[in-house]
Amino acid sequence: MTHRRHPARLFELTYEEASAVLERGAVALLPAGATEAHGPHLPLGTDVVISEAAALRAAELLIAEGHEALVLPPLAYGVTDFAQGFAGTVSIPFDAVRALVHGVVRGAMETGFVGVVALSAHLEPDNLRAIREGVAQAVSEGAKAVFVDVTRRPHPAKLGAEFQGGACHAGRYETSLVMAATPFLVHEDLAVGLPENPTSLSEAIAAGRHSFREAGGDRAYFGAPAEASAAEGEALLSQLATIYLEAARALLAE
Repeated sequence: MTHRRHPARLFELTYEEASAVLERGAVALLPAGATEAHGPHLPLGTDVVISEAAALRAAELLIAEGHEALVLPPLAYGVTDFAQGFAGTVSIPFDAVRALVHGVVRGAMETGFVGVVALSAHLEPDNLRAIREGVAQAVSEGAKAVFVDVTRRPHPAKLGAEFQGGACHAGRYETSLVMAATPFLVHEDLAVGLPENPTSLSEAIAAGRHSFREAGGDRAYFGAPAEASAAEGEALLSQLATIYLEAARALLAE
């Protein structure tokens, strides 16, 4: 079967193809995720899947508007301390995430991008803070970049009740998104049989819990995966893409 390239994925281009796009003034989208447990029904790379899918859709929207946009290879590791103890979870230190984000943003600017929009589907507070600080450091050194944190207002109100309530790790929200982006990676037969875990992970974190198990997630999920659907995932991907599109527009307008 012939593989069809996606024109917005930087790593699928040759350097000459990339040069032609960069010469026309391209913005980069940097998706970040993690490698961590997402219940018994979703892949360890769930956050990578979601962030890259949303970034690609945002890039497509930008291109349709006449801008040039490319999606950088996603960051697949992050601070994932809450999932420690579940097989396959790979957590890296806060300083490593911050340095990696800073370095990638600087490198993207040096290779010719006009700006960088960083985004993350992995929402562990320390990981978000590491990305925010890495971007901020690059900006202080002259880079044109922004980090879009969907956990901050006004974004949560656009992403559904489960997301707003904080019980959204491998629940209805994330399961729907992966069903839309890469349905072959979802064990739907397991998802439909999982009882709802209504515990708000964000509230548990605020209360001082330090792991999924301490927070009441013995199977590494929070929310209602059985209620997920590909149709809801499509709507959520479109909403995420619009959020990142608006951030890119604002960056290009500066």
